[in-house]
Amino acid sequence: EVHLVESGGGLVQPGGSLRLSCAASGFTFSSTAMSWSRQAPGKGLEWLSVISPTGTNTRYSNSVKDRFTISRDNAKNTLYLQMNNLKPDDTAVYFCFAEGRRGQGTQVTVSS
Repeated sequence: EVHLVESGGGLVQPGGSLRLSCAASGFTFSSTAMSWSRQAPGKGLEWLSVISPTGTNTRYSNSVKDRFTISRDNAKNTLYLQMNNLKPDDTAVYFCFAEGRRGQGTQVTVSS
């Protein structure tokens, strides 16, 4: 059974950085494409980024391109999202996805 646990969220000032992690288990992580999405208060789920199983290929939404970087460590079964130059509009609950399943999410709040 797919099990995903996101962590690393918190309160950060505008312009700051955070790195989110997603610990994965219950499936073959190294063979699975992984993605990040987020849900802001009162809004729907927004897809952010995807990474191929080997990490060779990545894609980003226009809203986070050039500010966020997705990566993975297949030896640790862990997915990451490095977020730089954070803006108040980035405030949301962030989820990692695998095989159509997601974790409980981690809250990111960008505020001065």
